[in-house]
Amino acid sequence: MAVLTLALPAGLICAESKTLYLRLAELHPSDHPTSKGDREFARQVAELSKGRIQVEVYDNGVLGDELSVMEQLRFGAIDLARVSIASVQPFVPQLAALFLPYLYRDDDHLWKVLSGPVGQQLLADLKAGGQIGIGWFEAGARSFYTARTKLQRASDLVGLRIRVQESPPMVRLVETLGAKALPLPFPNVYSGLRTGALDGAENNLVTYYASSHYQVAPFFTLDEHARLPELLIGSPLAFSQISQADQALLLQAAAAAAVTQRAAFQSYEAEIRDKLVTAGVTFFEPVDLASWQARARRIWSEQTPQVRELLERIRNTQ
Repeated sequence: MAVLTLALPAGLICAESKTLYLRLAELHPSDHPTSKGDREFARQVAELSKGRIQVEVYDNGVLGDELSVMEQLRFGAIDLARVSIASVQPFVPQLAALFLPYLYRDDDHLWKVLSGPVGQQLLADLKAGGQIGIGWFEAGARSFYTARTKLQRASDLVGLRIRVQESPPMVRLVETLGAKALPLPFPNVYSGLRTGALDGAENNLVTYYASSHYQVAPFFTLDEHARLPELLIGSPLAFSQISQADQALLLQAAAAAAVTQRAAFQSYEAEIRDKLVTAGVTFFEPVDLASWQARARRIWSEQTPQVRELLERIRNTQ
């Protein structure tokens, strides 16, 4: 195989068959639902292109961490990647709307937003940030979990030290609920919970299980304050070498793969919850969730006009 010339060093084309090979970077292990979604995307691409385009999935972080992958994508060393929206949001400010707490009525509302005009517009907006938006993947709902405190009411958060992502809306959420937000690096969370430096943290159920945080923070409160989808994105340099018809094909394949990935993720969550109950985790439904939401939604009014306009479009999606 010879390397494609011009701006696509990672895309390879077989001189005899004219088959285009694209590399897709994935951080999750091969048995993760998102990696399964990547492979379904690859299968759909091969089927729709009748074998002309082959997507090779490199999971388990073999092509680098997310920061490295984003950089390689920008320069065309990687063609495609599945990334968190937290990695992309600094380049596309309006994505901040998706971090706002208690944004969706339920999971169905989330996917109506992402598969509709709002989601499609956000994918198109990624181009200004140096990426090509291809599709959305499920990443579950984020909730609070604690080491020693049984968190059932919003008032139970007052004074607690809660680790959050390095995201202004997440910091403000915790502060608005009366806790102290600590945006620590993720690898430090387990020891912080174990030693008492942290009272709790927040994340989705899959990450809570995979990181073994349940071993040191066995109380999980299902408040589902944030639903942060993940992104399948492409390199602008790679896409500059692909026809409009084949670009549309990749988008079609991503939409089909998202259905498979979403189902796999939800099934995986159910399996994990059973394992966590067996391991001794106690799950709580928040008492008077409306009071949690009312406090947290003060953050909505603090956003830029651009984000508030997008927020209204999300709320009005039926």
